[in-house]
Amino acid sequence: MHKKDAIVIHSGGMDSSLCLALAIREFTAQRVLSLSFSYQQKASNELEQADFICREWGVDHALIDVKCLALLTSNAITDSSIPLNWKEGEEPPSLVMGRNGLMAHLGGIHAHELGASCIYMGVLEEEAEEIGYRDCSEEYIRLKEKSLQIDLANPHFEIRTPLIHMRKEQTLQLAHELGILDFLWENTISCYEGMPREGCQRCPACFLRNRGLARFKGLSTNKN
Repeated sequence: MHKKDAIVIHSGGMDSSLCLALAIREFTAQRVLSLSFSYQQKASNELEQADFICREWGVDHALIDVKCLALLTSNAITDSSIPLNWKEGEEPPSLVMGRNGLMAHLGGIHAHELGASCIYMGVLEEEAEEIGYRDCSEEYIRLKEKSLQIDLANPHFEIRTPLIHMRKEQTLQLAHELGILDFLWENTISCYEGMPREGCQRCPACFLRNRGLARFKGLSTNKN
C-alpha cells in the first residue's frame, strides 16, 4: 500500500462518504484511503456501496474483517433475531458496543503505518443525544484520540470529525454545496436493513436521515 495522508473510516453510508469527499478535497484522492469493516452486519451491501463510491472517486479501498465483534456483543445490527424496535429514552438495540472505538483504533494504527497523521469519522453528536450512541459523542472521540496519540507516540495524531456538531439537515446542505448530494442519496446505504434511499423507515438511522431530509427540503423551500 502506498503512503497516505489520511484514512477515512468508511461504512458506505452518507455521513462517512461525505467525510471521504472532504478528505479528498483536502488531500486528493490518491493520498486518501477508505477503510471499511466487515463485522457480520445485516446491511452488508453497505460495503459494496463503499467500494463503488471509491471506484467512482478514484480512492483506494481496504476492507478489514472483524467478525469477532458479532461474537462478543449482542445487537440488532448483527443478530437478525433481535428486533430493531426503538423508543426514545431507551438504549437502542442497534447499539454495537465499542464499535466506533474499535474502528478508530484499528484505523489509527493502519494510518500510522501508512504515514498518515489523521483519520476521519462521520460521527454526529446528534446520534449520541437523540438515539443513545455513546461512541458518537465529542467526549468519547477525544478520549479515543488521546489513547491513539499515546499508542502511536504521536501527540499530533487526529481523529477528524467534521460533521460532529452538525444536524442531519446541515450535512445534507454541505453535500449539496459540494455538488454530491444526489450522488450520495442514490449510492449510499445508511439503513440498518440495507435498504437504499429512504430505507426501511423504521430503524434509528432512517429516522434521523429522513427527518434531516424533510428539514433540508424545508430550509431549501424557505430560501427560495
